[in-house]
Amino acid sequence: MASAAEKLFERMRLSKADWGADDLHTLYVGFGFDCEQGSKHTLYIHPVWHDLRATVGRHSPLAIGYVTTALKLVREVRAREERKNAR
Repeated sequence: MASAAEKLFERMRLSKADWGADDLHTLYVGFGFDCEQGSKHTLYIHPVWHDLRATVGRHSPLAIGYVTTALKLVREVRAREERKNAR
């Protein structure tokens, strides 16, 4: 069965508009990212691949760029996990 984060990823892939900070939090945490709260933004960093990081504003709806970045980072996490598991 697909996780909530996986279902959310698929829905975001189909439409990048009208998502909020809570949605991106669910996505990032569901794919293993840690979060740090700043004053106006939340920083998400992957604990294994520290170069995979994103900043998300705490407002809704978020600009499409936030969602585009999230989808790109999740795809990269999946690709790296596949390469790691293939060894």
